[in-house]
Amino acid sequence: MAELHERFAKLTCAHVADACLRLHIPVRTVSLTAVFPARIAGRVLPVQHVGSVDIFLEAFGSAAPGDVLVVDNAARRDEACAGDLVAAEAKAAGLSGLVLWGLHRDTVDIKEIGLPVYSLGAMPTGPLRLDPLPSDALEFATVGEWTVTRDDVVLGDEDGITFVPADRVDELFGLAESIRDTERRQSELIKAGTTLREQLGFDAYLAARAERPGLTFREHLRGVGGAIEE
Repeated sequence: MAELHERFAKLTCAHVADACLRLHIPVRTVSLTAVFPARIAGRVLPVQHVGSVDIFLEAFGSAAPGDVLVVDNAARRDEACAGDLVAAEAKAAGLSGLVLWGLHRDTVDIKEIGLPVYSLGAMPTGPLRLDPLPSDALEFATVGEWTVTRDDVVLGDEDGITFVPADRVDELFGLAESIRDTERRQSELIKAGTTLREQLGFDAYLAARAERPGLTFREHLRGVGGAIEE
């Protein structure tokens, strides 16, 4: 898990999303915001929230160091599903963060605890309900349109959250690092006076498209080694 954090520290979710696209892996991204600027990377520890904190405590009992608690609260906007005590207990259990498909509370205290927490926003009140607990509440979580399990890794930065298959992380990171390096070279060339259009042979693409109307820019980019779209 330390290697995962170390490698992701030099990447972004955007790099990883582009690598997913190239490898024909579903691009599973969600727009969530960090309670304070912090990155997150770890195996998914899924939970379906039904209104009581006991499901979190149960999940912590089976957590491995570096796991990230991923809470499915169905994007509810009428309650916060986790706060400072959950964050503190997660940190004590060795988790590396929380991802909430719902709201959080106790923002000031969470910042002081220092554990990365991503959510849809904040609200003062906790759950006022207690729904039946599904038998599979610790097996998967749905976040946005994506269903994730312990076979997934969750990554988070200033752009939001990305889920990737745990068994493809090394492959994805290798390609993401290549994409990052290509984009950095392109950026440096722009600063030095060579426009992106020049680097990517955009005039040549327009001429070729005039002759072959079905030609796409992505096809052209593959030929010149551009990394701007995939």
